[in-house]
Amino acid sequence: MKSTHSPHLRNAALLGAVLAAALAWKWAPNAAEAGAPPSKDDHPEAAATPAAASSAAIVAAAANRFLSLLDEDARGKARYELGDDERFNWAFTPVSRNGLPLKDMTVEQRAAAHALLQATLSSQGYHKANAIIELERILGLLEGRPQRRDPEDYYVAIFGAPSATEAWAWRFEGHHLSLNFSAPANELAVTGPAFMGANPATVPSGQKAGWRPLGREEDLARSLLLMLSPEQREMAVISAEAPRDIITGNDREARLDGFEGIPASRLTEEQRAVLMRVIHEYTGNMQAGAAEAWMARIHGDVHANRIHFAWAGSPEPGEGHYYRIHAPDFLIEYDNTQGDANHVHSVWRDLHNDFGGDALARHYEEGHEHN
Repeated sequence: MKSTHSPHLRNAALLGAVLAAALAWKWAPNAAEAGAPPSKDDHPEAAATPAAASSAAIVAAAANRFLSLLDEDARGKARYELGDDERFNWAFTPVSRNGLPLKDMTVEQRAAAHALLQATLSSQGYHKANAIIELERILGLLEGRPQRRDPEDYYVAIFGAPSATEAWAWRFEGHHLSLNFSAPANELAVTGPAFMGANPATVPSGQKAGWRPLGREEDLARSLLLMLSPEQREMAVISAEAPRDIITGNDREARLDGFEGIPASRLTEEQRAVLMRVIHEYTGNMQAGAAEAWMARIHGDVHANRIHFAWAGSPEPGEGHYYRIHAPDFLIEYDNTQGDANHVHSVWRDLHNDFGGDALARHYEEGHEHN
């Protein structure tokens, strides 16, 4: 059902409904120092802890609350079987999408959709997601064609039956935003792929002139680059020209030919601390428990020679650049080359558990239904 309220009244009502609804670091010695990758049994998301079970219950309850508000037609758009290939049909460009769009939701349904997003992300991640949606409106005004850029053209899709004790998944997606969450039973939600983009990266004019919703992702990485000695920078910079986009695109499985750039083992302690701040800018978008599990895993299980920082393009602000942080378990890519280097694409990939990956495989191996 499409809302007939004006955008201003709808937004005000939505805000009220949502309100109502709702580093210092050093490498630790461990077995991985011998170069062995961490065991899948060591992955924090594999352990069902009381905190993980509580988090799973909160997210599942939010998803079921959203579904309970939908009529049969809307539920038919929003619901898929967990095994449906649509789960892997993710994109971050302005293409036709499946699921239930915000523009077809009532105010109460939108509030429930936002409550689900809030339950699955941190405050930082939730505010970034909303900023990206707001940038869509701003981009339409800057282009002089607001009808083409629709901040209501963002879609919710739920795969399987939301439950704290059974596996399911869900996605929130639109232009420059694709957040894919998988929930193995009694475990922390797996986030990935998680794409966030910004166009414009820096708003050039108007009431929000100078606004940079994804500014820290750029600034922290550049500060690390500028801290490097000439010898270190020679290792880190893999090309004088940045690629036109993130290299792994919207592939179902993120694959690179190998590791490039400077390994963290060749960084000073101060430089490593900045590298960790870059990583945390991405993990920090997740639920607190998932973010903490990732950072603990990186601190304790990943040796410094297994995390690589690579840069391509200019070190100067306002000029095209790209970077990535690549380890056996995760990949971060960031590209700002389009639109005269004012158009950001960034992504977090969980190289074992994107779309649930190994975590859901373990679930099925234990005899659970694939429904």
